[in-house]
Amino acid sequence: MKHLALWSVLLVGLLLTGCGRSAAPAVKIGLNAEITGELSAVGTSSRNAAELLVAEVNAAGGLVVAGKTYPIELIVGDNGGRADQAASTAQRLASQNNVLAMVGPNASACAIPASAIAESLGVTMISPWSTNPKTTVDAVTGAPKAYVFRGCFTDLFQARVLAKFTLDNLKARRVAVLYDVASEAPNGQATLFRRTFEEAGGVVAAFETYTTGDRDFAAQLTKIRAAQPDVIFLPAYYNDVPLITRQARRLGISAPFVGSDTWSTPEIIKLGGEDVEGAYFCNHYSTAIATPEAQKFVADYTAKYGQAPDDVAALTYDSLGLLLKAIQASGRVDDRRAVRDALAAIPAYDGVTGTMRFPVSGGGDPEKSAVILQIRDGKFEWVANAAP
Repeated sequence: MKHLALWSVLLVGLLLTGCGRSAAPAVKIGLNAEITGELSAVGTSSRNAAELLVAEVNAAGGLVVAGKTYPIELIVGDNGGRADQAASTAQRLASQNNVLAMVGPNASACAIPASAIAESLGVTMISPWSTNPKTTVDAVTGAPKAYVFRGCFTDLFQARVLAKFTLDNLKARRVAVLYDVASEAPNGQATLFRRTFEEAGGVVAAFETYTTGDRDFAAQLTKIRAAQPDVIFLPAYYNDVPLITRQARRLGISAPFVGSDTWSTPEIIKLGGEDVEGAYFCNHYSTAIATPEAQKFVADYTAKYGQAPDDVAALTYDSLGLLLKAIQASGRVDDRRAVRDALAAIPAYDGVTGTMRFPVSGGGDPEKSAVILQIRDGKFEWVANAAP
């Protein structure tokens, strides 16, 4: 059955619980985000969207749980875009701030260590943007982690989408790959893309690496130029892409670039300019094909923050909305296990990024569609909906 709009799902029954509303303690939700550091644009988008939804719920009276209305308190922790800080932030939110559940981190390098903490402490964690399979899977047993979920598709899904698009739409049979070997998401995306592209009949003519913090890519790009690829797959974060594409063009490389969801922050256009013009990348949603509910979110976010929401913001809004729905379904605001069980039992959720469907067999990875966007005239333009 199609879900009601997010407002009605979260706030239905509010008028029935007027008495005692002021006495209810706040439901504490943690946000573990990359507020500072090299991925600060990611963390800022995540915090903005979470604060927007919390403000909307509280302005309408609060969250109705088992016939009683509770205010939501968002406790924001800055992980600085670093793995060690992400783990310590998760520990602090769970043990010192005593949050009921956590949203984030977003970057896989931060989400993976934070997920280990959440799992060990029995606190539900949902990452809006981490696509690496390690986030939700136990490294020892290979089984899904019990308390860890995500609001986005996985790297394996994305690799299949990009391989199919490169072969079928761009008609490229020969590609080069350049990625950060020290970064979880780009590393995994590069490896999975190579495997799926070659399985589909394509040729990976060059497979080059660099390390986080590098600023000179001449050696790798010279090898890529010699390989004469039709397309260059560049699964790199928004702060690296402009440097790499600029140096590539200066070396006379004219092959188009294809990126992953790590490109999704609009900052990439500001920093990359004409060097990223015409490039394609895979993403989680597009404002161009937004539903009425998504259009309202875009309008509200833009009005509050002065810019349109990127995919991190939209995924955070959905992840927190899903979590609040689970708290309502659990009927408890003081039982972490009950919230986890309720979240695991939700088969589907209609959000602003589309419908998330969770497997009946268990696991925190939703089935979702993707979109292909192109950077055109300084904007993200929708090209196609995509599936493997």
